[in-house]
Amino acid sequence: MSDVNVSQANASARTATAMTVMERRASFSLASIFALRMLGLFLILPVFAIEAARYPGGDDAAMVGLTMGIYGLTQAMLQFLYGLASDRVGRKPVIVFGLLVFAVGSLVAAWAPTLTWLAIGRAVQGAGAVSAAVTALLADQTRDVVRTKSMAMVGASIGLMFALSLVAAPLLADWIGLVGIFVLTGVLALLGVAAVIWWVPAEPLQHKNQPRGRLADVIHSAALLRLNFGVFVLHAVQLAMWLALPTMLVGAGLAREDHWQVYLPAVLGSFVVMGGSLFQLEKHGYLRAVFLTSIVLTAMVQLGLLWQVDAMPDIVLLGGLLFVFFYGFNVLEASQPSIVSRLAPPASRGAAIGVYNTLQSLGFFAGGMGGGWLMKHGGASSLFAVCAGLMFLWLVIAWPMQAPEARGH
Repeated sequence: MSDVNVSQANASARTATAMTVMERRASFSLASIFALRMLGLFLILPVFAIEAARYPGGDDAAMVGLTMGIYGLTQAMLQFLYGLASDRVGRKPVIVFGLLVFAVGSLVAAWAPTLTWLAIGRAVQGAGAVSAAVTALLADQTRDVVRTKSMAMVGASIGLMFALSLVAAPLLADWIGLVGIFVLTGVLALLGVAAVIWWVPAEPLQHKNQPRGRLADVIHSAALLRLNFGVFVLHAVQLAMWLALPTMLVGAGLAREDHWQVYLPAVLGSFVVMGGSLFQLEKHGYLRAVFLTSIVLTAMVQLGLLWQVDAMPDIVLLGGLLFVFFYGFNVLEASQPSIVSRLAPPASRGAAIGVYNTLQSLGFFAGGMGGGWLMKHGGASSLFAVCAGLMFLWLVIAWPMQAPEARGH
């Protein structure tokens, strides 16, 4: 083959793996919907426990915990139904409905005169479980060869919103209070509705006309079950570790209001490294290797944190561990939904992603409940030991996985 032909072949390959204008529009618009919704949720996390104590009944720590965690429980209960409904009536109507439900829950929480009503508002927020429908729509509108990249945009938007919330939440709490933050979350959800209607590209016609898939195709797939188990473990570990990590940072000499100085560089640095490694490795056929390596890295971070529990916490080492964690987490967060969407039968894609997101939400709930129990009865050492054990168990279960071949759509 001549040098000209090689050059043309390389250019053709680059073109095939580049996003089209419509794929970029779909990725950016749907990532913005995730970002608006997740910012509203993340702004609550750093200030909720303190602010909730001011409500009647706020001195009950168990009730405060339930009010915080009930969002994940109602989301887990409805995530699959939203995904299934999006296979039947279309993605956009389901997303709009879910965002409106989330906005109503935000306003109920803003109005809430007691902790009980605040819990009801949080439960209604969780009932707006649109993640499966949004992810399915993104999968519908992108080719397999660029899907991990598009999913990474969603993951990046979530990570950036998390980092932004760590900085903004204390300032907003002082300025507008918890009531104002809930009103803001409702406004952000309504902006998401506007984005769905006027910015997100129209649904592909082939999705509307395709035959209905079978739930059995999703439930009985060993490959999908491995991914569902993985997302449950990943998000249980993610939530549980934050029950101990802030205290360790304080022990290392960093005041709570300055924790963003560690979180923000770790999050942003991990995105830079992921962007320079994941997509190139996937393009060259190393998706399985980078996927399994990320599980190992995340497990090793838990062991590193376990070692730091009984040592004098070092701020530089903790920052380094957080960077490695966010890298591994972001790689898994970007690649897993992409793999699910490629393995699932197209007619059952919404249902498959719905089951996946249900396990994700259950992981959040289990991480909070189980992590709190471990902290109470065994301390941070038990917490990180169990987290490491879960990650290594996932590694064993995920080991047989094979990266799916790219399809035309």
